[in-house]
Amino acid sequence: MKKILYTLTGAALSLCLFTGCTDLLDTLPTNKPAASTMWTTENLTDMGISGIYANLRNMCYNTNNGNGEAVGFYGFEAYGMSGQMVRNVTFTSGVSSSSGLFSNTWKKMYEGIHRANDAIVNIPVKSPVSNEKKGRLVAEARFLRAFHYYMLNQLFKGVPYYDAPITIEEATKGQETEEFIWNKVIEDLTACIAEPNLPNNDFKEGRATKGAAYALRGKVYMCTKEYAKAADDFAKVGECGYKLFQGGYKELFLEKNERCEEMIFSVQNIALTGYGNKVQRFCGTNSASGGGTTVGWNDYMATPDIVDLYEYGDGTTFDWKDIIPEYYDIPVKAREVFFLRDIKKDGKEISAEKVTTAVKDRLTALEAIHKGVSAYYLEEGNEARIRKAYEGRDPRLGMNVITPYSTFRGWRNTPAEEFVSTYRIPTGKDSSREDRELGDLWPNNANLNSNNSYYFHRKFVWEGYNTVQRDYGPTDEPIIRYADVLLAWAEALIELDKLSEAADKVNMVRGRKSVDMPDVVYSGQADLREKVRDERRREFVNEGVNFFDEMRWGTFKEKKFYDGNGAKSVWGAIIGGTAYVWPTTADLNVWPVPVDEVGRNSNLTKTPGWAY
Repeated sequence: MKKILYTLTGAALSLCLFTGCTDLLDTLPTNKPAASTMWTTENLTDMGISGIYANLRNMCYNTNNGNGEAVGFYGFEAYGMSGQMVRNVTFTSGVSSSSGLFSNTWKKMYEGIHRANDAIVNIPVKSPVSNEKKGRLVAEARFLRAFHYYMLNQLFKGVPYYDAPITIEEATKGQETEEFIWNKVIEDLTACIAEPNLPNNDFKEGRATKGAAYALRGKVYMCTKEYAKAADDFAKVGECGYKLFQGGYKELFLEKNERCEEMIFSVQNIALTGYGNKVQRFCGTNSASGGGTTVGWNDYMATPDIVDLYEYGDGTTFDWKDIIPEYYDIPVKAREVFFLRDIKKDGKEISAEKVTTAVKDRLTALEAIHKGVSAYYLEEGNEARIRKAYEGRDPRLGMNVITPYSTFRGWRNTPAEEFVSTYRIPTGKDSSREDRELGDLWPNNANLNSNNSYYFHRKFVWEGYNTVQRDYGPTDEPIIRYADVLLAWAEALIELDKLSEAADKVNMVRGRKSVDMPDVVYSGQADLREKVRDERRREFVNEGVNFFDEMRWGTFKEKKFYDGNGAKSVWGAIIGGTAYVWPTTADLNVWPVPVDEVGRNSNLTKTPGWAY
């Protein structure tokens, strides 16, 4: 697909010279019927298909990432147990059916569906391409339609079903049942698998394949609890040529490996306005460059819950009391004292003007609220004590998350060059990115104190000095990869009571190069079920997977909205707003039909429990 996008960009520019369009998507089908000339040449046919794929970009609309805008699948991460935002997520006590999150998600998904419908109906009768190519392209369109309905049905649990091009005025159907939509998704995917011209895999262009159709159909069967069918489909994915990446875990998420054998279905990105991802902008830090003098904002971060879930390298469970016996004896907010940097080295003060002042300011603030807490601080040795908490852990922790006192290979902009910084709490000086003599990591343009001490993402964040703009990164964004298939397969086998087979699939993921975790140990079906869920939580950090997993497992409320949870610092204190609150008038496990859609279409039924 990346090659196709490059090619189509040139084709689109040529077309725009004649049509006056300013955007490639202006020439592609939306929720209105295509122009009479659409699909009538091979070039227009290719562009139409490209337009369906393009709808996958910036799939998540999040109202609290600054000004509110569409972002990639990592945006869904903020709603699960493994991710959070510097500001509270949209899901609070005040959420309603009028939220832009719900209406924009609804519109985005139906945009993709209507584009796919236009292709499915018109390519067979209008396009001059060969019958073989028609078969492949229609199968791709059916896969993409199935994927958009799959996303809708997970969230809204039953939606209107359209399988032909319509105008906005003709979008007047009421909701079908959740079961009906799942059956239609399965029908599309089954047709894809049966299409002889759809290849088993595609490691060059990233298009939909039989392997992707088997993987997605298997995931649908997991939603419908048809575990035997799911297991059969997941087995077929490997037969189509997909397997775990043979390089390291960290290398899997680099641009050079985005076409590897593990990537089954991805959002295709290039470094061009409108065709790239925004991960660097929202998941990076001021220490991570993104196009000349621009930097990241770290709006999306990892949670303490997911960091604490990573085991030790021998497979034993991590517990803070094993590192600091008094850890749980003091209030959560007071635990900042354990994370403060040293002010002495070999008995001598470290830059008294900056380091000592910054640390003592924090100690004074803590002592004013929590009397006696400063006694827990070690002037020399505080850092060494905390470092032990992150040593000898599952290697994926260090490859997914920037933890306190770890290093980050980023940049400095005066002069513009690579610069290795260390995540220290607090920084020795605030505001200035140029003041790097202490080698501190800068999360943003504020002082790194108790108001900005989070776990920051490494996955997908560029390292070193990078001139690619942060608003359109070139790295593809995986939607389904083979590790996902293996762990979902393990889930299905557990429900079929085939525990040893399930454990084998988990061990394949745990035993990969550069991860090398020991085989999973379990006591029975219930224990292995939870072990697999935890493995999924650890594996897919910042990929937008966890939220949908928690929804499917029925654990969303307990894992995200337990008492005292919110946007938390590394020591677990809520510092990014208020505590999360499960609304009393809504069930967040079922997203509401947007109020504006109900107002436009009288056949839609208001979602029970939601205020309109």
